[in-house]
Amino acid sequence: MARAAGRWRSRFPAFNQSSRMARFFTLKQAERLLPEVGSAIRDAVSLKASYQQAETEMRRTAEWIRLSGGASVDREQVQAAKNRRDASAAELKEAIDKIQEFGCIVKDLDIGLIDFPTLLRGEEVYLCWKLGEAGILFWHGVEEGFAGRKKIDHDFLDNHAGDLPN
Repeated sequence: MARAAGRWRSRFPAFNQSSRMARFFTLKQAERLLPEVGSAIRDAVSLKASYQQAETEMRRTAEWIRLSGGASVDREQVQAAKNRRDASAAELKEAIDKIQEFGCIVKDLDIGLIDFPTLLRGEEVYLCWKLGEAGILFWHGVEEGFAGRKKIDHDFLDNHAGDLPN
């Protein structure tokens, strides 16, 4: 699922996780953040779509100019698309920054995938939540990713920890 994250890291420095403060969540702490994180990831998904739409419009115009031998274009229309793209990019960066300020990791903007770092028997793993899910029901190892999601069970609940009291 890092497919989108990898592409967006290059365009949006906010995707760089190196600046994230170490924070480990308990399931309860992560669940309490879901309303705010959910709102921010919904915004980010929508803003990414707006960015891509404006970018596509600009590429089509550039291709049309190239194929037509430099035909004139409606400069206002091109500028409006550029302004929409740039505004969406700035707002998207803000939305990603907001999510990261909580201590969460944005994994995929196509499906609204978020990870909450936690500790399981002293090892870092992720509580995994996807936009549209009722709550945090899964976890996975750092290297496993979305495909390695496991249902949260009693063993997980008994052996996971955050770095702050609930």
